[in-house]
Parts: sequence; C-alpha cells; structure tokens
Amino acid sequence: MPTSNGVGEQIERAGEQHATDRRERYAHPVGMTQHTAATVRAPLTRIPLHLGPLPAVRPDRAPWPGSTIRSGGVTLHVRLTPGPGQPESAVYLHGLGGSATNFTDLAGLVAGRMAGMALDLPGFGRSTPPPGFDYAPDSYAEVVAAFLTGRRSGPVHLVGNSMGGAVALLIAVRYPHLVRTLTLLAPAMPDLRVNPGRVSDPRVALALLPLVGDRMRRALAGTSPQERTERIMRLCFADPSVVSVVRRAAAEQELAEWAALEWATAAMNESTGRLVRSWLARGPRSWWRMAADVRAPALVVWGTADKVVSVRKAPRTAAVLPRGRLFVLPRTGHVPQIERPSSVARAVLGLVDAVNHYRW
Repeated sequence: MPTSNGVGEQIERAGEQHATDRRERYAHPVGMTQHTAATVRAPLTRIPLHLGPLPAVRPDRAPWPGSTIRSGGVTLHVRLTPGPGQPESAVYLHGLGGSATNFTDLAGLVAGRMAGMALDLPGFGRSTPPPGFDYAPDSYAEVVAAFLTGRRSGPVHLVGNSMGGAVALLIAVRYPHLVRTLTLLAPAMPDLRVNPGRVSDPRVALALLPLVGDRMRRALAGTSPQERTERIMRLCFADPSVVSVVRRAAAEQELAEWAALEWATAAMNESTGRLVRSWLARGPRSWWRMAADVRAPALVVWGTADKVVSVRKAPRTAAVLPRGRLFVLPRTGHVPQIERPSSVARAVLGLVDAVNHYRW
C-alpha cells in the first residue's frame, strides 16, 4: 500500500504489533490516581485484548430474536442478546444499508460477558422511519439517544460500524452520560475521494443526480436480491468467501424484504446524501472537531482492505479522540465485526476490562 505522511508506516506497525499486544497489560504507576490515570495518553496502537475463552463462531447461527420496542418516545426494531445478568450492556449500531443482523456474531461472542441490544436505525431493517424523518446523522443520534434514555439502563458500551460509528460518535459527544465506552468499527469519517469503487454498484451514485437519477433508480430496482447481495459483499469484505451459504441466503432474504418497503429507497438515498454533506462541515460541526470532544474511552477498529472508507483515516481518527486507541486488522474490509468477529470481540472486551480497572 502506498504510504504518505507516515500513515502507512503507522498502519503497518499496528498490524505487526497485533501478536505482541495480545499479552499487553497496563497498570498504574505507583501512586497514580484514577483521575490522573485517565489523563495520561496511552500508546495509540497498543490495546489490551481479552485472552479468555470465547465461544466458537457459528456460521449457521440465526439472527438474535427481534421485536419492535417503544422507548423514550421513539419506536425501533431491536434484536436482544441475553447476557449473564451483569449490569453492563452493549448497544450496536449498523452502517448504511445494513441492519441489526450485522452484529449477530459479535453480539454472540460478547454475550458471555454482557447482554446486547442491536438496533435497526430508522429506515433500515425493520424500523419504520417516523413521519418527516430527514435521515441526517444528527437525527439518527437524537433517536438513539432518546431510545437509550427511555430504557434507563445506565451508560452502555456503544459499538457502531460505518454510518453507525458516526452516529455513535455524535451520541458520545452530545450525551456523554449515556456512553461508558465507545467502539468505532470503520466509522464513516470524512473521506471525499471520488472513486466509483467505493459503492456496491456505480449506478448508486448516478441515482442521486438530476436528469439521469430516475432512470438509474428504476434500473437499480430491477436488480435481483442475489445480485445486490453479491455486489455488497464484494465491496464490504476483503474475502467474501468467509460468508457461509446460510448467511448469504439470509442476507438475500433480508435485502429483498427491506427493498420492498415503500421507504427503503428514500432511506438509502437520503442517508447517503446527508452523510456526505455532513463531511463538508467546518468549525464546531466538523467531524474532527467533534471527535476531539469525546471523553469516553474509545477504540477504533479498521481493516487494511476497506474499500468504502480509507484505512488512511484510521490513525487520525484514533489520535483525535482524547482517549482513543487504534486496532488495525490486516486482510479485513469494511465490516470487521462480520469478517473478523473473534478479533473484534477480544478488542471490545479488552476495552471493557481495561476501563473497569482504570487502565485505558
């Protein structure tokens, strides 16, 4: 991979440190208090990984049961993962075009430690968008914050992938009392490269344009769920063959179900447009400025083979977070929680363990 400004070197070092960092443990220097420990910056690419046993990943596991829940004045479809009865819980936010099922494996691996709640964001999965919903990142953050506030379950371990990572970051900035830890999986930080290879189908970009947009949207509507699923997997995975036949069939069925909903096209188009426009913000609304205001312990996970949001954004994202650390996974695409669920689970649980012992 070409390098510039030392970014490539940082990424390579992060990958090389994976094996040694598995046994890394951090302790306070003698006399260090909880307050001073939180203000000392740890090495960016050294993270403690959970070394305890994890259940085997089951490629035929069905998605966790889902139901529609009303909380805090909003209604969302949610998939709940039972835990061991501990007060801690994890909340998972999917990316653009995804759903709560994107966290089936990760939630299962983490369930031995804590219960999980994967949300379908409004307009995706089975969450019907409220009337007048504008699909802006700010609006998603408000909905999720209201939902979590209504649950009154205390601060959560918030995990977001891609657009869900951007939403999670906004929640951590604006509602810090809701977030115990923040894990960003290939978050949708500003990346304005013009590259048709960043979308599953080049016609998606054309569908947003005047004049040709209507024709492109009609053409996309005629694409079979099987072809759409294949295109998405080629885009989002470094190695699409890791997806089992059972999971692929389930993804095709879910995509067909979602695409048949009257609001699906608007949700995809508007969410994409609003997210990209938010990347142009300057001043206090710049994503980089907002990330600098996150006070929660934060973990950034990125794959070196991410085609959607460049891994070159990874070191800057982790560095701008005041308590951020970076974990780079080689040969991994845009959905590390699906492609490398065990590695991501060990990183998430390592973060939780370290924070609970004031070692992050």
